Amino acid sequence: MDHRKHNIYFHTHTISGIFIAALLYVIFFAGSFSFFRDPIGAWQKGRSNVTAQVMPDYNYLFDSLSQHHQLQGRDFEFFVLRQGNGAYVSMSASRDTVISSSPGNDPAYFLYYFSDKRPTTYADEYDMGEFLYRLHFLAQLNQVPIRLGAPFGYLLAGIVSFMFLFALITGLLLHWEKIRTNFFLFRPWSKWKTVWTDLHTVLGVIGFPFQFVYAVTGIVLIANFGLIVPFSNLLYGGSQEQLYENLRYSYKLKSEYSYTPIKQQFDMNATLGKWQAQWDNSRISRIFIRNFQDQQMEIGIEAKPAPKTAFAGSGFVREEVATGKILELKSPDHQATYTDKVKSLIFHLHFGDFGGLPLQIIFFILGLTGCVVILSGIMIWLVARDKTHIPAYKRKFNFRASNVFLSACLSMLPVTAFTFIMVKLLPVINQSVIYQVYFYSWLAVAVYFIVRRNLPLINRQALLLSGVLCLFVPITNGISTGLWMWVTWQQGAVDIFLIDALFLTLAAGCAFAFRKVRQQAQPFIVLKGI
Repeated sequence: MDHRKHNIYFHTHTISGIFIAALLYVIFFAGSFSFFRDPIGAWQKGRSNVTAQVMPDYNYLFDSLSQHHQLQGRDFEFFVLRQGNGAYVSMSASRDTVISSSPGNDPAYFLYYFSDKRPTTYADEYDMGEFLYRLHFLAQLNQVPIRLGAPFGYLLAGIVSFMFLFALITGLLLHWEKIRTNFFLFRPWSKWKTVWTDLHTVLGVIGFPFQFVYAVTGIVLIANFGLIVPFSNLLYGGSQEQLYENLRYSYKLKSEYSYTPIKQQFDMNATLGKWQAQWDNSRISRIFIRNFQDQQMEIGIEAKPAPKTAFAGSGFVREEVATGKILELKSPDHQATYTDKVKSLIFHLHFGDFGGLPLQIIFFILGLTGCVVILSGIMIWLVARDKTHIPAYKRKFNFRASNVFLSACLSMLPVTAFTFIMVKLLPVINQSVIYQVYFYSWLAVAVYFIVRRNLPLINRQALLLSGVLCLFVPITNGISTGLWMWVTWQQGAVDIFLIDALFLTLAAGCAFAFRKVRQQAQPFIVLKGI
């Protein structure tokens, strides 16, 4: 490679990487835990989704709602949870003008669990799985009052994804000529810069396909808002609703309200059971009801096929309740459209839900190796700029920037373990409590590390703190709920057992790394006297 190209790739890779280092670490770290989003929720609630299968009873839900609301003429939308044990329910005001002015006609939006048979709110049922999932695309930053066509957190995550893609491609081009000879080159007993360079290069090249897939799918999922407006203006005359409908993100059930009550009793359980039996390899994901209890009542059901049955596809049926006439039908197992194939490819590759638990564990490990690549990249950048010919004020700035980056990144694991412990000990857990525990403890630990201004010390203390807190996660769960690891294993509660085993493994890994660092690590000092 000629010198000019090498410089272009090197500086592009370095600048794009250093700008996004801390945020990209947060995205990879939280995203790795997001593969176990559902097991984390089951662990926190102490209720396994594997052993406690719940049969949804929508008829009971409607009976309960009718005791407090007038349901005639309302529209309903149900967004069914992936586990099938609950749904987000959106209930509109009645279309009946006689009822619309009466009490109890307010629209409502709530979360309903079929096992508890009670409505609740998103904030009250918030768990660590949801928190880490949202954190991996910086959703918590949406509260920042900056909006440039999109919520601030989503916009920032999209920018990071774009810059990450640049860093990946330029990094591959930079090391292309040495991939074959240096693919397995790792010299752990050499000087620190060599160790970090080997870590960064080897893990970066090995994990490149995984990271590339996540960069591309992340851009598509988080930055698609930038494509909606131009496409809707160009192809749909500015109608975003029509574009969303063609992409199957929304459906229009266009029946008019007739002011004539339906004659027969509507049995939603039977209707859903009929279609679930026909689509036995799929799960019902969304339900739409228009003109409830009216002669023009319609129901729409959307289903997603299991990845092992059909990697791409979506099913939808629209039925006229009074007559049983099928107005629209598309099988989830067959008839996959081009839109279905693209959407399924993006979602399945990003969420890793097509290979079961083994694939999610592999993706989790690859996600954490991405974190190691980021940390080693920061250290390479710092050491490369700690030269005597560089002015002291620049060297001090580089060290302080690296100190802040590493302090914020290395404090994430102990803070995450600490929050898992606290959700088992605190009497009330909701979205606000999780936010306060996680972000305040993260700020405290990060500030402590920053103040110490000693990178080897930060590394040792982060490993020690992480190992102790990760060990106490399964212990706290066992003491507070009685669900010790051997109990959940015997009960077949694999999801709860998985989280305890995960933190126990992390604790062992941190203890091993701490021991090796104490025994074999060479001293590393940057800018004595800072």
